[in-house]
Amino acid sequence: MVSLWGSKNGEDQQHGADGDHDENDNRHQSRQNREPDERTRLLPHQRNDGFLDPDDPAVSPYNLFSVRAVRYVCVLFLIISFLWWVLLLVSVFVSPPGLHTRGSGFFDFSFTTLTVGNLLIGLLFFSTPSKAMEISSLIIAGLLLLDMIIVLAVQRLRSEEGFVGIATVIWATVMALYNVMSDRVVAWGKKEEEERLTGRQETRRTIREWCAVLTATIVMIVYIIITILLTATLLLRSRDASLKPPGERFLVDGDKYKLHLACVGNVTYNAKGKRNPTVLIESGETPFEDTMDDWIYNSYQNGTIDRYCYYDRPGLAWSDNAPSPHSAGMTSDALSEALARAGEEGPWVLVSAGIGSIYSRIFSSRHVRDVHGLFLIDGLHEDLLHRIGSPTRGFVLWGRGVISPLGYDRLIGAIFKGRTREDRVYGKSAYQSGKFIKAKLQENLVANSLTKNEVSQARNIQTPRTPLVVVSSGIEVRKDNEWERKQEDLTRITDNLLSWDVVNKAPHQVWLTLEGRQILERRLGELVRAK
Repeated sequence: MVSLWGSKNGEDQQHGADGDHDENDNRHQSRQNREPDERTRLLPHQRNDGFLDPDDPAVSPYNLFSVRAVRYVCVLFLIISFLWWVLLLVSVFVSPPGLHTRGSGFFDFSFTTLTVGNLLIGLLFFSTPSKAMEISSLIIAGLLLLDMIIVLAVQRLRSEEGFVGIATVIWATVMALYNVMSDRVVAWGKKEEEERLTGRQETRRTIREWCAVLTATIVMIVYIIITILLTATLLLRSRDASLKPPGERFLVDGDKYKLHLACVGNVTYNAKGKRNPTVLIESGETPFEDTMDDWIYNSYQNGTIDRYCYYDRPGLAWSDNAPSPHSAGMTSDALSEALARAGEEGPWVLVSAGIGSIYSRIFSSRHVRDVHGLFLIDGLHEDLLHRIGSPTRGFVLWGRGVISPLGYDRLIGAIFKGRTREDRVYGKSAYQSGKFIKAKLQENLVANSLTKNEVSQARNIQTPRTPLVVVSSGIEVRKDNEWERKQEDLTRITDNLLSWDVVNKAPHQVWLTLEGRQILERRLGELVRAK
């Protein structure tokens, strides 16, 4: 009876299980056949075909060694570029041995900054290749290739940039091409892994991937604009390089850079057979050719002086930039070397304006026997060098220098304002060039230290009997009491003051007024003829 009931129950359970299975099959079949509603499953059941889901983290191009190797090499290139970037940043302030360039050095820094940014974007969005990224990198590489050709083809640019600049622009070009190659390799690796692990190539992107592509594209467009500006500025520089200097450029300081020197007129002799003094001019805050040239040339034409020479300080007009740091005394030594190479001899009447008076006084103390007289035109006193050496001014100059290779101000001037190459080399736009800014930054860095010590020593060495003429700006004297006191103190740097004039309505550049030019020419003639 027990077995009978047991058998009966077993059969019933088996029948019930078979019935449940059939019912589940029917329910599943009916669920598949019915129309979709709010309870219909949106995502399919897990695949049983042996492939992974496209969103599975295992589906990655990093599975391939070639993709990982490309990424590792990119990291290596980024480290090398960053170290080079740091070295170039330091060289703006202190030139490492063998790394000095005759140009400003800001172009090298800009190209390296672009390279670091390019590699960084490539790494940040390495696993998200896109056509936009590839095309942008190709455009940048093409523009950098053009920059490389310009630098190598134009002799003056090749000389100014040196091997540092040439190597930097070549490296930037190669890195841009490497970015294109890495993007293609990752795209290939992504396709290979998707086909191997999911059975097909994935064509859709997630929101995160679209955001990455958009961000990378925007940044690359900014890089393209920057590269276009760099290229346009290089084209302007190549145009400016065709402007010939009026004098000659002489290698100085162990052939590290060239200094531009020019002389006008012939050597004349007095009744005793001695050479008449040659006027040696030191410009103020801007190149001589744009400021003092007119009234000096008029003095020459009027017979007030027989001969004059002038030069461009390092970084101004046609002169190269000097290694950093660079003080006024170093410039005076470079001038002495250039004069010797040109075969020029004294006696000299030193005419200087503004900060140029600092340079003239140092030159005078180092050539005591050859200096016939000193002429200071609203000269800067050594006690006011702290204004030139202000840290705020230095930071502003450095910032201007960093963005100077973009040349937006020079490009606007050339396209919309009709600025010529003369304007950019020595004229009203010369202050916008990287060379000029670098020269002013060098001046700032040592104004209150090396330069101040040198001019203080020069005052002690200066011969008391040297004839001296001082002409001051009436506007500056009335505006600044300290300037007035220091102008008066400049009249005592020697014991042989011939005259001190304060030109009433004249600005800092005294020769800009008619009265100023007349006084300057008259006093210059008196100083040249002084016994």
